[in-house]
Amino acid sequence: MQLAVHESGGGARTAILIHGIMSDSRAWHRVTAELEAQGFRVLAVDLAGHGRSPRAVHYSPAGWAGDVVETLEPLLDGPPDIVMGHSLGGLVASLVADRLAPRAAIYIDPAFSFPKGVKGWAFKAFFAVAPRPKRSALVRMNPKWSAVDVDIELATLRDWDKRTILGFTDTRPLVPPARLVAPTLVVLAEKSLLITAKVARQLRHQGMTVETVQGTGHTVFRDDHAGFMDAVLGWLRELAPVTPEPVPVGIRSAA
Repeated sequence: MQLAVHESGGGARTAILIHGIMSDSRAWHRVTAELEAQGFRVLAVDLAGHGRSPRAVHYSPAGWAGDVVETLEPLLDGPPDIVMGHSLGGLVASLVADRLAPRAAIYIDPAFSFPKGVKGWAFKAFFAVAPRPKRSALVRMNPKWSAVDVDIELATLRDWDKRTILGFTDTRPLVPPARLVAPTLVVLAEKSLLITAKVARQLRHQGMTVETVQGTGHTVFRDDHAGFMDAVLGWLRELAPVTPEPVPVGIRSAA
């Protein structure tokens, strides 16, 4: 399936952004602007059933990832520099990373696990049957969001296909990547919806860098945008290779 893509920026590096369930590419507006300022070309997709992308007959993490690869491969000259995803998009991004081999992967409160038992069923039922919230309810639930983010959330909810929740009927695919294809950063909310302390330890054991942005909920980059970007950009700077200082003409190494 060909997805809607919001392409912006003209930098030499490429970042792929994949949103969470109920959302779409508009949620990344501030992250996109900062990445553009850092010299990135940004490709932010609308997953099937979200935003301007078509609806699917069936939804699944593998299906969403396949759509992303099919849509973006023709737009890439080589491996992307970053694949970044939030929540459901974090899980999808990990599957995309397996196929596109990015230079770095960033997963934000990713759906690498799911509550078990009654809690898990209640979680899915909430998404399936809860009415789309009014603006006042969104503000109460997300007191740290900007007015612009509240407006965007209301718009994305109107464009969201509730049947996407059926993509979580089988929660067995909601697991961390089996292997790391690139240096990986996991940015967690202080009160993560999906990643327990046990799962966070597992991610670190697998070689991922795991950081928590204090005072944030599930949508970390909306609750504390500055703190989120500090974590991301600081980590990316650590990955950048150190370029040796040029040796002035006429000066030879002592070796």
